[in-house]
Amino acid sequence: MSETPSQEDELAGTEQPFVQHLMELRNRLVYSIGGIVVALILLAIWPGPDGLMNFIAHPIKAHMPPDAKLIAVGVFSPFIVPLKVLGMAAVLLALPWIMYQLWAFVAPGLYSHEKRFALPLIFFGSLLAYAGIAFVQLFVLDRMFGFIQHFTPSSVAATPDIASYVEAILSLYLAFGLAFQVPIVVILLVRLGIVEIDKLKSFRGYFIVLAFIIAAVVTPPDVLSQISLAVPMCILYEIGIWGATWFSRNSPKKEEEADSNSAA
Repeated sequence: MSETPSQEDELAGTEQPFVQHLMELRNRLVYSIGGIVVALILLAIWPGPDGLMNFIAHPIKAHMPPDAKLIAVGVFSPFIVPLKVLGMAAVLLALPWIMYQLWAFVAPGLYSHEKRFALPLIFFGSLLAYAGIAFVQLFVLDRMFGFIQHFTPSSVAATPDIASYVEAILSLYLAFGLAFQVPIVVILLVRLGIVEIDKLKSFRGYFIVLAFIIAAVVTPPDVLSQISLAVPMCILYEIGIWGATWFSRNSPKKEEEADSNSAA
């Protein structure tokens, strides 16, 4: 009837005032911004804004005439757009550091088994975001611009504006970076007890339709880019189910029950 004294809450006595949490949040935000600033300085030194612009413009320039260049319609576009690209690259470079600061903020409030579960998710979440962006840069953009240029009339000179091009590229980076988080979302849903694995397996057909609908909304209106997003989402959904099954088998329920009983 009574609980054994050995089942003590490992978080007992670690409670902090609300103001202390705000101060800790402020410190983590400052550390994150500091990491972005350091990454910004490093990227400004090498490869620099010009090198970054050449890198992200390579997929479309490969399908343009040899002497063609992107144009800058806005007065301040030659200055603002490279800075925007530099800032985006700095955030991506500092992403592991930012995720670590997020982990350091929430870790004191987690039990030991929750820490063992959350840390791999943070690591693989960052890795999947990089994978999604790399997939866009190295595969999707080249095929997409090749498809678009194929339908460009011979009387039309395809010279995109630098601002609209960078905006389109950033939106694709964001879309694929978030879409590649599907396994993390699936594992979290199972881990938090919101959805059971059997439900996810039965939802597989609906998710395929949902993936193609999302791809049709967030990607340009060409079939190739839509398939390039929908198919990886479906594959990652299956990986998420496998990962959730693995976590369920390797997470001791007795330890969780002990934590909940000791917290009661």
